[in-house]
Amino acid sequence: MTRRTPIWKAIADTVCGDITGGVYCAGDKLPTEATLAARFGVNRHTVRQALAALADEGIVHARRGSGVFVTMTPTDYPIGRRVRFHQNLTAAGRTPAKTALLLETRPANASETDALQIASGAKVHAYEGLSLVENLPIALFRSVFPADRFPEMLDYLRADPSVTAALAKCGVEDYTRASTRVNAKLATATQALHLRIAENAPILRTINVNVAPDGTPIEVGRTWFAADKVTLTLSDP
Repeated sequence: MTRRTPIWKAIADTVCGDITGGVYCAGDKLPTEATLAARFGVNRHTVRQALAALADEGIVHARRGSGVFVTMTPTDYPIGRRVRFHQNLTAAGRTPAKTALLLETRPANASETDALQIASGAKVHAYEGLSLVENLPIALFRSVFPADRFPEMLDYLRADPSVTAALAKCGVEDYTRASTRVNAKLATATQALHLRIAENAPILRTINVNVAPDGTPIEVGRTWFAADKVTLTLSDP
């Protein structure tokens, strides 16, 4: 038996699509509940449920006595040879930030061993966290570095969440992206909680390998982007 999408969810998806498509931009006021109810042929309670879901995801917010306003529009995130989270988003006029969720040293798994070209069982430093724009979460990330090459990496990241700054302190002044793979996933319960989206909402996962100027792999990363909050773009080399 085919499960029907709840009407409120369909309305929320449509309004979110309007925001993603630029019909409504950050700071814009949405139509009133009565107007939306007439548009979709439902009662105001159903519209209110849809708007509450969008508010829970950080897409809109209500101002008492004023209406419902768009909180954010999708963030363009360049994918190219030099991907720098803070630099790229600051240049786009956005305010980026990072929150660390986990910093640990552990044995590399098989895929990390292959990507970093290190010996089986070698230790790696893992850095997991949350990327934010205007204090709203847009992505979860996991960055993994060879521990033997960067013994003090975690100390630097505890002091400053910037990977670029930490690598510079480790002697790597420049690095480039050797490869990026992108595929679509559905958010798990924990991913949804961190990203403030619904469980099973679409997310975009990227897997990348960064290399030093001599071509040696220094970082393998995985990032899970909230699909409604980010537009991945191909940037110039």
